[in-house]
Amino acid sequence: MNPWRLRLLSQLDTLGTVRAVAQAANLSPSSVSQQLAVLESETRTQLLERTGRRVRLTPAGLILARRARAVLDHMDSVEAELRGFGEEPAGLVRLGAFQSAIHTMAVPAVTRLKRAHPHLDVEVLQLEPHESMPALRVGDADIIITTTDFDELPLGPDLDLVPLARDPILLVVPPGHPAAGRGAVDLAAYADEPWAFDMPQSYMANLALRLCRQSRFEPRVVCRFSNYMMTLQHVEAGLSIALLPGLTVDRSRFRVATTELAAPLTRTITAAVRRGSPPRAAVRVVLEALRDPSEELPLLSRE
Repeated sequence: MNPWRLRLLSQLDTLGTVRAVAQAANLSPSSVSQQLAVLESETRTQLLERTGRRVRLTPAGLILARRARAVLDHMDSVEAELRGFGEEPAGLVRLGAFQSAIHTMAVPAVTRLKRAHPHLDVEVLQLEPHESMPALRVGDADIIITTTDFDELPLGPDLDLVPLARDPILLVVPPGHPAAGRGAVDLAAYADEPWAFDMPQSYMANLALRLCRQSRFEPRVVCRFSNYMMTLQHVEAGLSIALLPGLTVDRSRFRVATTELAAPLTRTITAAVRRGSPPRAAVRVVLEALRDPSEELPLLSRE
């Protein structure tokens, strides 16, 4: 079966008349009718029937038109991927990123790519480290932004890593809190404080719990949020304190203070792709947009 004729049949199902299909395909109505007749001959099936002066699809024609649409969509996707192996990046790249990296890393990179590579589509997925690594491994994401210190799901030899930045873990407190404006602090001094945590088993919830227990106390968790903005609002209101990556603390929106830890901890933010054959051009250009290889790893600003 000729894909072009299948597309005409699919368009007839969508547009309703041979004349509309002819206009869309820049053909004459008689040419469209002729090509559909050839398709009937190829399939040895009656695909069309006349009702007065109009032509409509038979039940077999409807089945073929709708199956053809799925086949043609898949062919378009494969064609875009094949173009992506050439010089000009094209096709779909699925980029998974944790919450705080979306606005600071993913969105700026996608904005630049949209201007430079009009045939490239980047789909951004919010995926925390415990979600993004399985998604990458099974093929639901092509690139992820994650961190190298997520103990529960270590980055293995099946992945290639591109370091992006270093980000300190900070104690975040309300304005006027005794820890505000101090030097590096020992977490044990704040064992009796109310704490804001991420959701159970998430990267930051596990990390914060580990740091508190290393300081020999069990934190009194008064709230759990999956959104860092809600955590910062809760801290700003004086209802809790929190351990957060510096990347999440937006001082332009929230009146909070940050303090370094006496036992400093800095996470390395990295992009990861599946190891194997060389990545197609579309994936390579997204990696390049996420990190300028001419620069050393930046330490993300806490201001």
